[in-house]
Amino acid sequence: MEYRKFGDTYVVRMDRGEEILTQLIALCEKEQIALAQVDALGAVDHAVVSVYDVPTRTFYKKEFNEPMEISNLCGTVSRKEGQVYIHLHATVCDKDLVAHGGHANALRVSATCEMVVRVIPGEVDRKLDETIGLNMFRFID
Repeated sequence: MEYRKFGDTYVVRMDRGEEILTQLIALCEKEQIALAQVDALGAVDHAVVSVYDVPTRTFYKKEFNEPMEISNLCGTVSRKEGQVYIHLHATVCDKDLVAHGGHANALRVSATCEMVVRVIPGEVDRKLDETIGLNMFRFID
């Protein structure tokens, strides 16, 4: 991973073999990013995405191991109990241009990932919502 900061924004390049979520967490820890918006595109050869079913409180995961384009990767960086918390959704397209998407659990770069991380001044925490079963934004006063 290589990156540069321009104002409140980091422009990031991730390289072949790097795991996107792992690299994003490393960036946020190193640069002490507490709150940010993330947008990216690129190519991967391994992806795990999931969909959350609220009534059963279950994530349904699907793994893909083939050449895919990231047609969209977006989400947020926040904190949960002081630790970096990444919440990304991905849409990846296979060789037949069929799109698969959902919550991003794992993404391994096959060529490159171009990411923009826009830092937002402030801090938002996460707290488990017992009814829904997800870690929701908790605004700090």
